[in-house]
Formats: sequence, C-alpha cells, structure tokens
Amino acid sequence: MQSRQPQNVLVLFAHPAVRRSRVNRRLVEAARGLDGVVVNDLYQHYPDFDIDVAREQRLLLDHDVVVLQHPFYWYSTPAILKEWQDLVLEHGWAYGHDGHALEGKVLLNVVSTGGPEGAYSQHGANRFTMRQLLAPIEQTARLCGMTYLPPFVVHGTHALTREGIDREASNYRRLLEGLRDGGVAVGRANGLDRINADLDALLGD
Repeated sequence: MQSRQPQNVLVLFAHPAVRRSRVNRRLVEAARGLDGVVVNDLYQHYPDFDIDVAREQRLLLDHDVVVLQHPFYWYSTPAILKEWQDLVLEHGWAYGHDGHALEGKVLLNVVSTGGPEGAYSQHGANRFTMRQLLAPIEQTARLCGMTYLPPFVVHGTHALTREGIDREASNYRRLLEGLRDGGVAVGRANGLDRINADLDALLGD
C-alpha cells in the first residue's frame, strides 16, 4: 500500500548537452515549478566539476526522495553524476558504521535511451534489462540504507514524435506528484523492470 505522507523530492539532473536534447529537456521542464520538487542541474551548477559537497549533502538531508535524471551513456550515467557519487556519498556520512544520513530515503533513476525497449532484454542487442544495467546504482542505494524504485525509462528517443515526448513528460510529472504526495504503491512497483510500465496502477487510489 502507498503512504499518504507528503515527501520532498530532489531531482539531480545531469545532461552535458541539454540544449540539443529533445527528451530530457522536455522532462526536466515538466519537473520544474512543481511544489515540493527541487531540480538541481549539476552541469549548470558545476561546469568545472568542482562539486560543493556540503551543499549537495544539505540538499540530500532536506529531501525524502532523490531522482537521478540523465541520459543513459555507455550503460551508465554522464560523468558528472559519477563524480557526484564519488564525492558526496562519503564514508561515515552516507554509508559505513556511522553513515546513516540517507537511511529511509527513496532513490530512482529517470533515464532516456536511443534504443527501443526490446534492445534491453536477455535476447536483445544489449543483453540485459535496464534495471539489470542499473544494478550498481541500486546497490549503492541499498548500501546507503535507501529504498530503490525501478527506473522511469523513456526508450527509443530517436523515433519519438513531439506528441510522444509530451506524453512521457506528462507521465513523469504524474510520477513526481505521486512521489511527492506519497501516492506511489512502492510494494507493487518493486516487481517492475521500469516504473512507468503501469503508472495508472501504481498511482491509483
């Protein structure tokens, strides 16, 4: 069952060429301006990769749900998000014997891929599902005592029409609102490979 406890949502947005992006630019536009949702554009804040660890840790402490929004680059994240993980998730703060700062928070990825969904399967070109390929981030969340939700994935971005992109942005906004309002059925979501496979069921009353 879903909790109806309001949650503060932090979107860590990482796209090194957002002006050339059709999908991620539209998705992040859908997230901006939502009450209870803060968008933290990492490439905008840190063009030289000089990450303010104290600032980032304060943001994490102030939010209940953390969304990593990024294109899927070489089966991983853009470089700044890896740098962010290396510096911000410090031993003794985010994990380890005395590292309990993130316990109980929720983490998920919002990811775009050029390839179609069928390419991300045991028999597809990429041999693994998206959730399997994101296993390092899922395990990072678990190491930090966080709840990991299946990713929101937009597949086949090269072939998406404007209407298709708008539909994905609308679904993303609905998901963020559901996370903020405590209206996501977390238990039901855990069994999915991607959380937007059946949003109506997950966000239903």
